[in-house]
Amino acid sequence: MARIEYEDGYRTVGDHAGTPARQPFREGVWRFTAAAVDVSVPQARHAVRDLLVRQGVPLYEETMDGLLLIVSELVTNAVRHAALLSPQIAVEVAVGPGWIRVSVEDDHPYRPKAVEAGHGQTGGRGLLLVREIAREAGGMCDVEHTASGGKIIWAALPLAPMAPGPGAASPSEVTSPRTDPSVP
Repeated sequence: MARIEYEDGYRTVGDHAGTPARQPFREGVWRFTAAAVDVSVPQARHAVRDLLVRQGVPLYEETMDGLLLIVSELVTNAVRHAALLSPQIAVEVAVGPGWIRVSVEDDHPYRPKAVEAGHGQTGGRGLLLVREIAREAGGMCDVEHTASGGKIIWAALPLAPMAPGPGAASPSEVTSPRTDPSVP
């Protein structure tokens, strides 16, 4: 597969036989589960990227890169910190008018907080990084408990780096994977 970048900053993937036509943008919610193991991190990142390309979601390269880094960080955190109580994790991607939200759900009750790690520490900055990427993109993120006692960590980003157009939901209107009215 070869990466193809368009002049307008959108990215898609295709084979060497020809340039794929971009599909019409499709809103929806997609969810998949994975084992809480290290190999699930790149698999989740690739699955999200491939899903967004297949669905024709119009993402600028910087938004795609930020979103995939968020997926990597959230899945890594679930694998590292929740695997003992949550051998399965769920990744959900929701695309609405003007925004995209990714969430990772696990069954561990601990609700993490964004903290700054010391200079000598190599980890501990994942949620802080997720919040900063979301903030810089004009989005938001949060951590919530599930009814079963686990948690969902989610981030919502605007599809375009500019303010949404008429009729588009702003990231401030995207609240939660469970309370967003556009999510079934």
